[in-house]
Amino acid sequence: MRTIRYQQIADELRGRLRAVGVGAVLPSEAELSGEFGVSRVTIRRALEILRDEGLVDARQGFGWYVAGEPVRQHLDEFGTIEGQLERRGIKPERQVVEFDFRPAPRRVAEVLGTSQVLRVKRLNLADGQPFAVVTVWCPAELGQHLSRRDVEQRPFYELLGLDLRGATQTIGADSVDGADAKLLRVPPSSPVLHCQRITTDTTGRPVLMSEFVFPAGRTEFVVELPTAEPSALPSGLRLVE
Repeated sequence: MRTIRYQQIADELRGRLRAVGVGAVLPSEAELSGEFGVSRVTIRRALEILRDEGLVDARQGFGWYVAGEPVRQHLDEFGTIEGQLERRGIKPERQVVEFDFRPAPRRVAEVLGTSQVLRVKRLNLADGQPFAVVTVWCPAELGQHLSRRDVEQRPFYELLGLDLRGATQTIGADSVDGADAKLLRVPPSSPVLHCQRITTDTTGRPVLMSEFVFPAGRTEFVVELPTAEPSALPSGLRLVE
């Protein structure tokens, strides 16, 4: 039987997917169109075959990417996403890309109440695939005993030597800049989830400020809603103008 062109393309792309990891972004439809010498309509038909098989997916502004089980974090507990991944049998890894003591940016100084901070920027991976760029600031006096190796191997919560009360996390939508896009292996301006977390000690003093950038196609946040609440909306939800 004659094989239709878009089926041939789907077969070739299916073979390529085995060599890349979950969440990897595919070339754009325009690039694939030029490579195979066919129209974008034909490329779209081929990709839709693969989507029906659960091999790829697409999101507006993100493009087509290799589908798979997303990195999922439950927000009903205080802890690290690495711990949650390990319990699911996924190997987490941290790669510190920046580690230095510096003057605190104004917005960080206002939160932490200090002029000098330890700033750490790292890349988080799950089974070798990047899923988050994380930047953490802590007051310099709390981080002066820490090394690059320390923060690469253990979470800040364990390294500070403080009793913690909890954290407030704010999640919003954003687009990724060029530097973080390169670390995450996604196109610049791709949609991301931008999270800010402020961690406090038992006296209520902020001791950590963290910012997380998660690719929208690879990450899910799960929030448990108590059945006793009169509203179906999570508590603390607010509109941002």
